[in-house]
Amino acid sequence: MGSDSIEIGLTASFNRPTGNLTGVAVLSGEMAAKRLSLVRELVPAAKSIAVFVKTTNPLAEMRDLEAAARLLGLRMLILDAETENDIAAAFGTLVAQQAGALLIGSDTFFHATREQIISLADRYAVPALFYDSAAVADGGLSSYGPNLPNEFRQVGLYVTRILEGAKPANLPVLQPTKFELVINLETAKALGLTIPETLLATADVLIQ
Repeated sequence: MGSDSIEIGLTASFNRPTGNLTGVAVLSGEMAAKRLSLVRELVPAAKSIAVFVKTTNPLAEMRDLEAAARLLGLRMLILDAETENDIAAAFGTLVAQQAGALLIGSDTFFHATREQIISLADRYAVPALFYDSAAVADGGLSSYGPNLPNEFRQVGLYVTRILEGAKPANLPVLQPTKFELVINLETAKALGLTIPETLLATADVLIQ
């Protein structure tokens, strides 16, 4: 899951969940501020950043994003997207409001609709940054977040241990140990963006 399991009341702690629930807390929302700072580096001319969120599934990322935006001197345009029609309408709004870039929230809905988002971002020439590297492989500009395949493997290991008799209450909620910055250089070129050398040097994956 992407939320903090303690904050939303699902587990008592990470080390000792105590109940009948454990797993991997990806905490993708906790990295929202980092992604916003990356948008600033990737698109330094952008003064207004559109953010796609799903308000029916509130995550801690909005609190962190608002604080980060104030520090960076950026205006955030918060756009609620609950359906595919909402996404299309949101693009109309961000274009009309002249948002310089788009930050995609960490709700899994945006993973499922990433092809639509990427297609519209391409149509309107909007730099889009995601939390999921799969979106960058599909044509998004960039992503920053945990290595999700690694987290899925951890879930598989926990399933095995529980089936063999381990109690979920005794299995710590795991947190990401590996994070990756992925940049699609082809998309950057199409958008007319020059990726800073510092990001080229620190990126984990560069898609040509």
